[in-house]
Amino acid sequence: MRPVVLSPGAPEQPGWTLARTPEEVRELVRSGGTALVRLPARLDAALAAAAVFRWAGAGVFVTEHADQVRLALDMTDSLAGTRAPTVTRRGLA
Repeated sequence: MRPVVLSPGAPEQPGWTLARTPEEVRELVRSGGTALVRLPARLDAALAAAAVFRWAGAGVFVTEHADQVRLALDMTDSLAGTRAPTVTRRGLA
């Protein structure tokens, strides 16, 4: 599932459950739920938290920094092997 990034105040879906720790996220995902995470206001903290929570399996993120968090989530998914890179290049030695 591609992660959903919402701005504060955006409507939430009924099936989303708020998680506060990576352990809560893992448990929700294991039980078939969708974890919602509210990210910190500071940009550096939001990016770090987004990467950790995405790696744990969170699917919905609420943040003031939507564009930057989207890039961090895409990079995390690429590193985890769940998203193919946008561009692949083959280098010749």
